Amino acid sequence: MPASVRHASLIILALAAPLSQAETLRCGSQLVSTGDRAFEVERKCGTPLQRGLIGYTLGPNARQELVREEWLYGPNNGMFNILTFEGNRLIRIESRRAR
Repeated sequence: MPASVRHASLIILALAAPLSQAETLRCGSQLVSTGDRAFEVERKCGTPLQRGLIGYTLGPNARQELVREEWLYGPNNGMFNILTFEGNRLIRIESRRAR
């Protein structure tokens, strides 16, 4: 699937359902938390359904540019989980009801 289609799918999903945020997410018997590295999340949760580059931001003291990326997991019990990474660190966990 082309990146532009994946990105559009994430946007449509984001607009389709109410949002809730959490600091942790259960993946089977494992937990992932904000601050975890991308490889740790993938090891615990598996390969995401979709990955989308959402842009770039400046790191601390504006000395480096960091990649911002969203990973989509689910649906699981009627919920999608959208994980946002900045500079390879998990910064936000969002849950949305699948419609």
